[in-house]
Amino acid sequence: MTPAQKTEVIELLKEKFSQYSNFYVTDTESLTVEQVSSLRRVCFEKNVEMKVAKNTLIKKALESLGDEKYAGIYDSLHNVTALMFSDSPKEPAVIISAFRKDNNSAMPILKAALIGEEVYSGDNQLVALTKIKTKNELIGEVIGLLQSPAKRVISAMLNHIENGTTAPAATEAVAAAPEEAPAAPAEAAPEAPAAEDAPAAEDAPAAEDAPAAE
Repeated sequence: MTPAQKTEVIELLKEKFSQYSNFYVTDTESLTVEQVSSLRRVCFEKNVEMKVAKNTLIKKALESLGDEKYAGIYDSLHNVTALMFSDSPKEPAVIISAFRKDNNSAMPILKAALIGEEVYSGDNQLVALTKIKTKNELIGEVIGLLQSPAKRVISAMLNHIENGTTAPAATEAVAAAPEEAPAAPAEAAPEAPAAEDAPAAEDAPAAEDAPAAE
């Protein structure tokens, strides 16, 4: 490999290390060419990028990034190394476990993994890595916890309705509802003007005394 080719590989690896916050360092030395091709295919289907590179170039790429979190990876750079980059913290671990089972093999071996800021060293960490919660799983659990109280209230209300009683929550809601403002009293209709007293009838003139009979 020429110096130019080495530089190209180092730059490519630097890009991948910067792009992904999760990557696995595995040993694929005992795998056949066919098995490696099969592993690559599975990784591709699961959106995991697999790169095989020389340990010296991997170390140079990590060192050039100047981040101390990579220091725990250096001791794992021996034998044949295949890197697995993934947005999921556990998908490579799931792939490795399934591949071993399907091929009745102990390969590939997990040498190390960087998950976020934490380094997992050794193949004995594989089982633990398969159980890591993904971001979506954690969000789902939080949503489930937030929905639980609401589900219990709704269930209680339905239970009361089925039993022909009023749900306490509904009763409280009704009790808490503000009373309607009383309707404004209608203005009293103006009294009809009292009818003027009819003028009193003039007293009928007193009848003249009839002339006394002579």
